[in-house]
Amino acid sequence: MIAKEKIVELEATASKLRQHVIKMICAAASGHPGGSLSAADIITVLYFYKLNHRAKEPHWAERDRFVMSKGHAAPILYAALAEAGYFPVDYLHTLRRIGSSLQGHVDMLSLPGIEMSTGSLGQGLSAANGMALANRLDKRASRVYCLLGDGECQEGQVWEAAMTAAHYKLDNLTAIIDHNKFQIDGPVAEIKNVAPLPEKWQAFGWHVVRCDGHKMEAIIDALEQAEKTKGKPTMIIADTIKGKGVSYMEASPLDFHGKAPTVEERDKALEELCRREKKT
Repeated sequence: MIAKEKIVELEATASKLRQHVIKMICAAASGHPGGSLSAADIITVLYFYKLNHRAKEPHWAERDRFVMSKGHAAPILYAALAEAGYFPVDYLHTLRRIGSSLQGHVDMLSLPGIEMSTGSLGQGLSAANGMALANRLDKRASRVYCLLGDGECQEGQVWEAAMTAAHYKLDNLTAIIDHNKFQIDGPVAEIKNVAPLPEKWQAFGWHVVRCDGHKMEAIIDALEQAEKTKGKPTMIIADTIKGKGVSYMEASPLDFHGKAPTVEERDKALEELCRREKKT
């Protein structure tokens, strides 16, 4: 069982990453806060507990790989990479500026630690399949992780990739759905319903785990179940809240899918996050 002290540390890190997201998107006056905040706890567990990676050696051959398939959630990945030491934290304030490596969607050619350029939804799982197959061919123990959005699962290529991963029994691959239930146009269930997700992924040959995407222990347990699963890939359906950690974003998830907070909204969000952090 993971120590309580480590859980508290991870929760504090997630809060810090959320604060970075708010600050950088406000400074840029552009970006996607809602889906970045919903994924913050998942990203925190991956980069500060689970992934085998080296910030000073971003191309280390034995590293685990992470693919951010929902590429518009770039701010939360940038925040994690900065805090993990891939580049200076101060650089986060250049988000979306001309000449910055911190583009609106992740670009593997411009920033260390990015494994796959994404943003056109539905592409990441196919790339993750290729990485997992390559690890097998090279006889590496490295694992591959891929984060998708639930709205992204409306893309046909996701299901082609799902079949491929199951066909090749890619048990070194773990995919995670940030199940925050909203996309830019409205609730996922109303735009194009993807439910029931667990049964669909099981039917496609995956081991499926469902967890609370904001509870560190639950995320860790799901990832460890995935590592123990042999002969098939694992899908973790992480139930999350869009805009998690900022009350007015949680209450208006559609308003803050791709809208930057004002300076006043930024200050309110940071106050809430700091207050919650002090309670942990």
